[in-house]
Amino acid sequence: MLKRFLYYAYYLKQMNWPLLTKFMEHVHKTKGTPTPLLWARMSHSVFKYNISLLEYFQFRFFDKEENEKSEWAGTGYMYEYQLIMNPKSSRDILDDKTKFYKAYRDFFVHDVADLEDLKKQPALADKILANPAGKLVFKVADGKCGAQVLIKPTKEFAIKSLLDFMAKEGYDLVEAFLLQHPELNKLSPSAVNTVRIFTQLNAKNEVELLGCRQRISVNSPVDNMAAGNLAAPIDDHTGIVNGPGVYSDITKSDEETHPITGVPIRGFQVPFWKETIEMVEAAALAHPENRSIGWDIVITEKGPGLIEGNHDWCKLLWQLPVKQGLKNKLEKHLVNGR
Repeated sequence: MLKRFLYYAYYLKQMNWPLLTKFMEHVHKTKGTPTPLLWARMSHSVFKYNISLLEYFQFRFFDKEENEKSEWAGTGYMYEYQLIMNPKSSRDILDDKTKFYKAYRDFFVHDVADLEDLKKQPALADKILANPAGKLVFKVADGKCGAQVLIKPTKEFAIKSLLDFMAKEGYDLVEAFLLQHPELNKLSPSAVNTVRIFTQLNAKNEVELLGCRQRISVNSPVDNMAAGNLAAPIDDHTGIVNGPGVYSDITKSDEETHPITGVPIRGFQVPFWKETIEMVEAAALAHPENRSIGWDIVITEKGPGLIEGNHDWCKLLWQLPVKQGLKNKLEKHLVNGR
């Protein structure tokens, strides 16, 4: 119980207060629930179901029966689960973008380099500067959710000025800007729309898919749900989107078609699906010391490639698109001794 009190204090400290106010006002308006009662119910849920205060609304607990609420994996539960599956002693190759690309470079379809690479391999620097998109992506090694990412035109740099810029501004990595597959570009051209696949190694070290999601930007340079974008469920076997796009903002309705481009979301076929699954399964086995990973994948005209692997993968992106609590998919792996 002490741990839940600590979690509660953490949620208050990290709270997005304008968002919480927005959600509380929405539920008060649509359900007539008084604010003091909402505070009591969401606080109760933090302690009973190990979720955050905001997740009370994002999981729509205000509409759910008690037996349904226990099915949802919230922040506290996921923190504890992922500590077991991806120990602090081994998760650094997922936490650090530089270590990640060096550990998983065989699964990349685009050129990436850190300062050390650029200094030792001028040809690689030339190749990155000559990428067909004409753009560079700068990242810090520990950036999260698209934070500390900068995009600039290649024409602004030569090799020396590129090195100087990264050193001065504190960027650890530079990447060739990715051009997504034309079909994904038709769906949403404002950002690279990545596929998120959640994998789990079972007790026999076999790869199990926990779920697949298509992230969809909505007039945004990034595709994260936290930035106001959509996510939709993908059928594991076919690669076809089999549900609407959903927001994490409870005041917004689901989208059957993209609100900007008008392209249908349900029924969208993700290109190179067979190759994507094969790649992710191979990546999940490459470093089995981390057993439960959320993979960010770009689909290009040449096929799929990794962008990131997340040890603390998002429970909202996992559960909201299927409108279902999925804790049971994880519980069996704890039962099996992991």
